[in-house]
Amino acid sequence: MRIRIQREVDVAAPAAVVWDYVTDWPRQEEWVPKTRVERVDEAAGVGGRLRAWTGLGRVGFWDPMTITAWERSEDGGGRCEVLHLGTVVRGEGEFAVLARGEQASRFVWAEVLDVPLGALGVAGWRAARPGVERILDRGLDRMRQLVEERQAQTPTRGTDPA
Repeated sequence: MRIRIQREVDVAAPAAVVWDYVTDWPRQEEWVPKTRVERVDEAAGVGGRLRAWTGLGRVGFWDPMTITAWERSEDGGGRCEVLHLGTVVRGEGEFAVLARGEQASRFVWAEVLDVPLGALGVAGWRAARPGVERILDRGLDRMRQLVEERQAQTPTRGTDPA
């Protein structure tokens, strides 16, 4: 069975700022719970590779990914799709940053994943889904907070920082 999960958060920052932050793969450990992301190569376009370790200490799993779509929009936003190739996480993921004016954007995180273990996996997913959504929402809220704090510290164009 395949499941889809999608979470969104509005951010009081330009789309380009949010895009640059969420696609700075190693920085994801600042906001993606219990996850560390490493680039395998540059990981900044189609064919790029990265991998994520999710877990506590040495107990967890690797999630290798290949970027299958990478699009930037004129307003600074963009869309990145990945193919999850691991033994635990398999399927497709997408990050999208949508401009909502010059100083606001929306970040969308969607996953379409294969649930392993047949009926047992489906039952497990149904039980775990609310908790997974809360964890993801906390991570997105943390990302929003970090980006907005950075944005507040950035001098506005046309002002003298002195």
